[in-house]
Amino acid sequence: MRSQSTQDATVRITAPARLHLGFLDISGTLGRRFGSIGLAVDRPATVLNARRATRNAASGAERERILSLIDRFAADSGGRYAINCESAIPAHAGLGSGTQLALAVGSAIAHLEGRTLSARDLAIAGARGARSGIGLAAFIGGGLIVDGGRGNADLPPPLTLRADFPEQWRVMLIFDVQRAGVSGEAETTAFAGLPDFPAATAAHICHLVLMRLVPGLKEMDLEAFGAAVSEIQQLVGGHFASKQGGSAWTSPAVGRLAAKIAEAGARGIGQSSWGPTGFAFVESEEAASRLYHSLVGEAKRDGLDIVIAQGRNSGARFDAI
Repeated sequence: MRSQSTQDATVRITAPARLHLGFLDISGTLGRRFGSIGLAVDRPATVLNARRATRNAASGAERERILSLIDRFAADSGGRYAINCESAIPAHAGLGSGTQLALAVGSAIAHLEGRTLSARDLAIAGARGARSGIGLAAFIGGGLIVDGGRGNADLPPPLTLRADFPEQWRVMLIFDVQRAGVSGEAETTAFAGLPDFPAATAAHICHLVLMRLVPGLKEMDLEAFGAAVSEIQQLVGGHFASKQGGSAWTSPAVGRLAAKIAEAGARGIGQSSWGPTGFAFVESEEAASRLYHSLVGEAKRDGLDIVIAQGRNSGARFDAI
């Protein structure tokens, strides 16, 4: 029997968004398919409170999705839970909202039941990580992440590299709330319709990651890091253009603003996953603030939002309240 204090416990979970910076080998021409490069960021985030209840209930953001997730994760325990979602990562924006929500709900229920489940167990139970392992890795430990792609085993891709993101660097995020990236069955169909990714291009991207992107990150060389990110984005974005209206950008407005941010000195310009969220990197909070104030008026006229984010070098946060 549970004690009264345990019965009444509430757990609060904050799960970080993640940027998808590109694929290593979309078609698996070098042996493993996909292989993702990602970065956990401190905003936006999914924040939810969970407690035991007499019946399953959800309130706040993403109510219907949370109810479905409760049913899935509570099947073994037979418990009932009430979850309030204070804030949620925007859906279909290229920020890993579905994975973070599923992991947060599953982890909350496991925590309330006193069970120890790895995030991999939760990802499998929540049907996440079909192509990319970076959302799972961002939930576990944050940072800059590279996963090893899908092999023969029917498991989420393994984490092959994780590194801290420089604390002084900032990420300029560009949001277009009027558009949505490809998701669900449409995403599956889009991937199936892509041409084969050239082996030479996959090899070149792997070289860029290991010999420019990661060394640039570790030496805090924004020029080297950003040049690698931009080139990877051009290669991968060009491959996906046929499924995005002939452009590497889901939102033309985001693409235009990203180009202006690049002209103003930002590095590592691109679109996260299917977008429409764009990103760019700068060397400091001061540089980010200057760029923000010089472009925010134009962004708003085009229906866009700019947010200054930091890399997050830790995973999801759990608090008892």
